[in-house]
Amino acid sequence: MKEKTSNLDLHKWIVLVIIILFILVGSLAGVIFPGTAFATVIGNSIGKFFDVISLVKNNYINILESIAIIFFIGILFYVISVIIKLITRKNSRSETIGILFTSIAKFACLVIALILVLSAWNVPTPTLLAGAGIVGLAVSFGAQGLLEDVFAGLSIIFEKQFVVGNFVEVEDFRGEVIEIGPRNTRIKNILGNILIIANSDIRRIVNLSEDLSFAISEISIEYSADIDKVEEIIKKSLPSIKEKIPAIINGPIYDGVEQLGDSAVIVRVVAHCDEKDRISVRRVLNKELKRVLDENGINIPFPQLVIHQAIQNKE
Repeated sequence: MKEKTSNLDLHKWIVLVIIILFILVGSLAGVIFPGTAFATVIGNSIGKFFDVISLVKNNYINILESIAIIFFIGILFYVISVIIKLITRKNSRSETIGILFTSIAKFACLVIALILVLSAWNVPTPTLLAGAGIVGLAVSFGAQGLLEDVFAGLSIIFEKQFVVGNFVEVEDFRGEVIEIGPRNTRIKNILGNILIIANSDIRRIVNLSEDLSFAISEISIEYSADIDKVEEIIKKSLPSIKEKIPAIINGPIYDGVEQLGDSAVIVRVVAHCDEKDRISVRRVLNKELKRVLDENGINIPFPQLVIHQAIQNKE
């Protein structure tokens, strides 16, 4: 690995030296090789690209005008982006729309700056725009997928299907929306994995942040326990459990007997919370319920297996 990195660094230095030599020869050929045919050839070819003094001297007005245009467009974009942020800082949906409009404004400012700079250098921009229109029309036929993704992204934002910060489930992938771009949406799950999906491919999605989520704890109780007593103990402990879990918004509530298992009675307790807190709430809820049962001598049974052995009669 170290040898590979060393070879890569060596190649970078070789390329850098070649570039420096190329620039020196192109700009100083007349000084290094005065009066030679080589200096004449270099000066009439690549030397023109490195004659910075003559370039500035002959075109200083165009250069100053280009710098002024870039400076003005930069200030204009900054003002527009600040206005967009001020207008769209109310909530997650507004921020998502703000990011989209900022990207559009940035692209528009770049196009305007390019056109104005070309005009400053006396480039016939109307001809270029006409040609760009034809090229754009041709490209649009090959970019239908891109346009479909962009329109799908706009539909997601304006129809409020979900916003950045929502927890969603799409194609069996469950996680938090971290970005809604013009073309792709990024979703990060609890393991840190990121799903990048084209906006037009999002056909069915579950918005888990649309309402409160259920943190469900299911506890097994041995059959020999008095179920009425167990229910009373659990119900009395719920207020104190809620105080220990601030993330619980509603509840917890005792939801009754969920199942009569093979070796235990399974009871359920439900708490309402935000989706981002659901797993942590469920874990702490399990822990606190286990503690309550232990303090009251109520056992959580282990799975049991009864084996019957046939007795052979001896004759």
